[in-house]
Amino acid sequence: MKILWIVLSAVLVVLFAGSVYTVGENEVALQFQFGRIVGSDIAPGLHFKIPVVQNVLLFDRRILTLDATPERYLTQEKKDVSVDYFATWRIADARRYYSATLGSDVVAEQRLTPIVVEALRNTINQRALQDIVSLDRNNLGGEMLRQVNAITRTSLGIEVVDIRIKRIDLPEESNVLSSVYERMRAERSRVALQLRAEGQEEAAKIQAEADREKLVMMTDAERDAEILKGEGDAQAAAISAQAYGQDPEFYAFYRSLQAYKTMFGGKDVIVLDPDSELLRYFANPGRAAAPAK
Repeated sequence: MKILWIVLSAVLVVLFAGSVYTVGENEVALQFQFGRIVGSDIAPGLHFKIPVVQNVLLFDRRILTLDATPERYLTQEKKDVSVDYFATWRIADARRYYSATLGSDVVAEQRLTPIVVEALRNTINQRALQDIVSLDRNNLGGEMLRQVNAITRTSLGIEVVDIRIKRIDLPEESNVLSSVYERMRAERSRVALQLRAEGQEEAAKIQAEADREKLVMMTDAERDAEILKGEGDAQAAAISAQAYGQDPEFYAFYRSLQAYKTMFGGKDVIVLDPDSELLRYFANPGRAAAPAK
């Protein structure tokens, strides 16, 4: 009797263990009964099932990465580019995912790859080479992602979270590289010429402004100099007039000496009238020494 209770207890434990299962926070579960799905997208937590009759498959619902090999695409002007990319995805519908892939991540990536490649091809085909080179590699935009998810959600039960480009290369064997480099050189030359022209224009403006300021300063300086010179000449004339007014005869004698110096300087022969007023000091030298009355 005791042995029967032990066997019965063991059977109950086995049956209870086979009827309880746990779904983790990062998992999603499907419940099967004789190979037919009877429960899908089971939430995390503790759950029960019928032993032997039912079984459960757990799937990882965390974000997974599809790291594909580089693919070659044609741009809008029919030039080759090699694009290395990766995509992140997760299970959105466990029932559809199992029906399409039998729960295999390898099969899921094999079926997901051509969908992403086709979406990239359509995107690159609609862009020129220059736009592809300057393409935002961190995010290709929501439109392509929506197109991809419209296919993967219904056919694979997969949600593509993001598609990102790691590298864009130009094939070495084509003449695309040389044409791109030539275009880049031409663009840089154009920018350099434009910068030089702008610099020369700015230099001409600065030079013209400096010349104008120089002319204004010189004009003002010459004007102030003429004013000072005129004031100095006026003061000198006033001082001379005041000084010479004290002795007019001496002033006349001094002016005559200045005239003699100018007239006789550097000349060998001068013909003058002996009675000329200019020679009065030669005719009567004593007049120069006579005291003023």
